[in-house]
Amino acid sequence: MNRLAFLLLPAVLGTTIAAAPPLSDDLRLTGTMTQGGVVAGTAPADTVSLRLGEEVVPVDADGRFLIAFDRDAAPTTRLTAQLANGRTIEKSLTIAPRPWRIERINAPMRPTKSTEAFLALRRPELAQIAAARRLNTDARGWRQRFIWPAMGRISGLFGSQRVYQGQPGAYHGGVDVAGATGTPVVAPADGVVILAAAKPFTLEGHLLMIDHGHGLNSAFLHLSRIDVKPGDTVTQGQRIGAIGATGRATGPHLHWGMKWNDARIDPLLVAGPMPQGR
Repeated sequence: MNRLAFLLLPAVLGTTIAAAPPLSDDLRLTGTMTQGGVVAGTAPADTVSLRLGEEVVPVDADGRFLIAFDRDAAPTTRLTAQLANGRTIEKSLTIAPRPWRIERINAPMRPTKSTEAFLALRRPELAQIAAARRLNTDARGWRQRFIWPAMGRISGLFGSQRVYQGQPGAYHGGVDVAGATGTPVVAPADGVVILAAAKPFTLEGHLLMIDHGHGLNSAFLHLSRIDVKPGDTVTQGQRIGAIGATGRATGPHLHWGMKWNDARIDPLLVAGPMPQGR
């Protein structure tokens, strides 16, 4: 695990926000700006719109907001606030790169499944996932300090990637936690269930997605069981399912993925290091 991962955030999404300074006439940010990371902020009281690059950023009545950076985020971007008096505040943000775990394989990449039979199954699954991510809820879990949905050995890191004879494969879009089938999975923060697969998806298996508000959502893959249904409001620590090996999985584990709008982010930088002795 690189040192940056342990330094970044365990508390940016909650404790830090709760202790945010009073509103001012400036944009205030808390956290380290890095690829796959999340930063909390406070905007001036009379902010009428806020953008990260071209992305619209929701702002709560108390001025608090959340921004995040994709695994492959560019080195710089701009945060722009438009105030009610017509004034514009801009901040130039520098996004630190991260040393991803890259494994180079001296063998050709295996072809992916693209048969019509596979695509006939896959297209409606992708459509369900996309529709779920378009849902907007009034969830406020994004303001909390996140916890791990399951305890155990981290068996897969966000952002890791294999390169086959110079051809990069898809990077790992979440964190894997090894565990026995049936091990409880709990909500890492408050939210609203936006997808609970009625039957296993071809790749994700039993897939559960929770919206935490302000564009932040979690996806839990390969579950053996889902204990909640779409539309349910869940609270932090509530049991939502159990670890399994459904879908494309080589063994029982939890894959926890997170996105802020279209940006894939690292759950480790949201929940902090896995507690020891578990």
